[in-house]
Amino acid sequence: MRMSTPARERLMRDLKRLHQDPPAGINGAPVDNNIIMLWNVVIFNPDDTPWDGGETMLTLQFTEDYPNKPPRVRFISRMFHPNIHADGSIFLDTLQNQWSLLYDVAAILTSIQSLLCDPNPVFSANAVAAHLFGVNKHVFNRKVREIVEQSWTED
Repeated sequence: MRMSTPARERLMRDLKRLHQDPPAGINGAPVDNNIIMLWNVVIFNPDDTPWDGGETMLTLQFTEDYPNKPPRVRFISRMFHPNIHADGSIFLDTLQNQWSLLYDVAAILTSIQSLLCDPNPVFSANAVAAHLFGVNKHVFNRKVREIVEQSWTED
C-alpha cells in the first residue's frame, strides 16, 4: 500500500462522497483501491439526445497535485464531439483555465456529462464536429447516432 498523501486522502473522500450521493447516470471508481490515482468511469448517455442508449467510457488520471491541478481525462469510447480530440482528450473550461480546487470527482464528471449534450463549438477540439454542430445539427446528430449504434456491437 502506498503512503498516504493529501491527494490520495482527498480522492478517498471524493470516492466516499461519490458512492454516498452519485450523480444520475454516472458510475466511477478507482481501477484499484491501492492505486487510487487512476479511475474508470461510465456515463450512461442521457435520453432524448443523439447519445441516447449508449454508454461513454473514460478514465481520470490524477497526480499528487490534485486537487490543486485537475485530472487528465481520456475518453475510451469512440466520440464525435466538438470538444473531444481524436485521441480522447477533452477541452472543458473547468479542466483547463477555470479549474478550482473546490471541484471534486462528482463535479468533474457532472461537467463532462453536461458537455456531452451541450457542446461548446467555439472552443473546438474536433473542427469537423464543431462545424457540423454549428451548421447542420441533423448531420451531426446522425454521425453521433452511428457511433452509438456501432458501440452496441463492439466488445
